Amino acid sequence: MKKPGTHYVTSPDGVTIGATVHGRGRPLVFLHGGIGDGDLDWNRLLEHLTGRFTCHLPSMRGRGLSGDHPDLGPGRQVDDVLAYLGGIEGPAGLVGWSAGANLALVAAARSGAVDAVVAVEPPMRGLMDEREQAVIGEAVARMGELAAAGDLGAAVRAFAGGPFTAGEMAVAEDAGYFEAASRYVPHLLTMLRQVGAYRGPTAEGPAVLGAISAPVLVVHGSATMPFYRAGARHVAGHVPRARVRELPGAGHASPLTHPEALARTIAEFFAAESPIHLRD
Repeated sequence: MKKPGTHYVTSPDGVTIGATVHGRGRPLVFLHGGIGDGDLDWNRLLEHLTGRFTCHLPSMRGRGLSGDHPDLGPGRQVDDVLAYLGGIEGPAGLVGWSAGANLALVAAARSGAVDAVVAVEPPMRGLMDEREQAVIGEAVARMGELAAAGDLGAAVRAFAGGPFTAGEMAVAEDAGYFEAASRYVPHLLTMLRQVGAYRGPTAEGPAVLGAISAPVLVVHGSATMPFYRAGARHVAGHVPRARVRELPGAGHASPLTHPEALARTIAEFFAAESPIHLRD
């Protein structure tokens, strides 16, 4: 695989957003989930994609190659995505996992620089039932307790134990994912508090989804929590050009556990969709 490069842009509030860049071909920008960073979440897919696509792996503010800032709210994070897209020549595809999928959808609603979107298990909090709310709420609370006690490794494992299956936890553990991501726990706790307080437009809003003109593929695992499947149907029901794909055998952590199958799904989708040569 070609030696990776780097790419940096400056967000409107002055934060540097940095990414590693791999491969050649049509540009795809990958937005990571809440736990890790661009490289941790997506590096397993690269060998299956870099022969056909230029893969940009930016990290959200406070992670990876990016600078930090106290404002970690969804609005600022979408601004970061749009700034990154503005620094790429021509339109690009967006791929987002979990929290990154929500950012990808909102960014696509705001920008003609997005020619297609793959959203992997976007979390729609409003679609959780009481049991799911309790599971995720307990995971967040336990993460906070363990972080306060200084055990960041146990804290990140506690949080992941909410959406991840036991098998996914084992795969992530063996890959060193939790050890590498543990340093982001304080950042994640701050981000979750700000997400909870945010009252601006979100990916759950029908008006936001309805404003997306680009084609969208929503991917969920066959073994995931029900609200992720409900979120996929919600997106497909409101985005004019959206469809849903189930990934057999996968749970929430498909970029870690099913990288080849997910990469194949991504490649097939972008190969089938013609770029929209528009830019804001």
